[in-house]
Amino acid sequence: MYLKKVDGPRQVTLPDGTVLSRADLPPPDTQRWVASRKALVVRAVAYGLLSQPEALERYGLSEEELSLWTAAVMQHGDKALRVTAIQKYRQP
Repeated sequence: MYLKKVDGPRQVTLPDGTVLSRADLPPPDTQRWVASRKALVVRAVAYGLLSQPEALERYGLSEEELSLWTAAVMQHGDKALRVTAIQKYRQP
C-alpha cells in the first residue's frame, strides 16, 4: 500500500482522545455544509491537521466564513454551526 505524500501530519489526537485523520475530513467537492462537516474542518485547522490556507483552498471557503465557524464553535460549541440556530447564537 502506498501513502500519498502530504505536508503536515496524517492524523492528530484530539483532547478527548479521539483520532482525527485526513480520511475523516469531508471531500474537497463538498457543496452541502452541515454542522458536523463544518465542525470537522474547524477541528482540523485548530489542531494542526490542516493549515488555514490549505483548508480555504481545499474547500473553497473565504477567510471570513472559516473565522465565523471557528468563533461560533469557540463561543457556543458545535451546535452553533447549525443553520437553524443562527438567530439563537448571533451577537446583537
